Amino acid sequence: MILVTTAGKVGTEAVLTLAAREARVRVLTRHPDKLDALAAAGAEIAVGDLDDPSGIDRAMVGISTVLLVSPAVPAQELNVVAGAARAGVGHVVKVSSKASADSPIARRRGQTEIEAGLIASGLPHTVLRPNAYMQNLLALAPAIAATSSFGSAAGKGRIGMVDARDVGAVAAQIAASPAGHAGRTYHLTGPELISNYDVAEVLSQIVGRSITYRELSYEQNLAALVRAGVPEPIAVMNAQAFSLIAEGDAEWLSDDVPSLLGRPARSFARFAADHAAAFS
Repeated sequence: MILVTTAGKVGTEAVLTLAAREARVRVLTRHPDKLDALAAAGAEIAVGDLDDPSGIDRAMVGISTVLLVSPAVPAQELNVVAGAARAGVGHVVKVSSKASADSPIARRRGQTEIEAGLIASGLPHTVLRPNAYMQNLLALAPAIAATSSFGSAAGKGRIGMVDARDVGAVAAQIAASPAGHAGRTYHLTGPELISNYDVAEVLSQIVGRSITYRELSYEQNLAALVRAGVPEPIAVMNAQAFSLIAEGDAEWLSDDVPSLLGRPARSFARFAADHAAAFS
């Protein structure tokens, strides 16, 4: 059985993919009432908290592979790693991001700490490093629908943006058949480098009206995120990440998605068409 630690955008896609393949999959959650769709798809729902080692231990019973995907809180993910080690789990698939011990972005420093703990555990593991998710734009969809515009501190920076559905599919495939993937790190991107100006152009074509993009300063972007209700610590990290994108931080591509899935990675145009209603 495969344990998925949270049911966010990647975890949910992985669970649905595994369930469709009739793989046995369990989801650890604090909110079982929100996972009716996953339960209906065939997933087993385990109630627990990543801050509670005893709950993690209960969820680990009978688990062969862990898909570790959560908000990169070191104490929580290291609890999962320790629980997997106690349970003798055979493989961990860690969904990460850019990781750097000296990054200005706290979550990247956290990823470094988590990955170091995973290595120290001795557990066979695979690391997935996706570029920025296309789904992150859905947070801006209400504003785009209302104002036909959006802004960011990403400037003219280009991004190898990836669809979270592809990341979930890769995670599910490796979790279901981990042989040959131990010790590997895969870099997951879409098929093209695009800027937010390109995003605006594609959205304009999809929704049939002009969508414009505005370049913001870091301070403007941070203030906008806070006004939108993003908790300040997360808003700070997001604004920092956008500013780094302006400097070329996300300007990279990989063919790991098509190599692993045997099909092309989804394009942004495909993503936008699939979510046209949100932007309309």
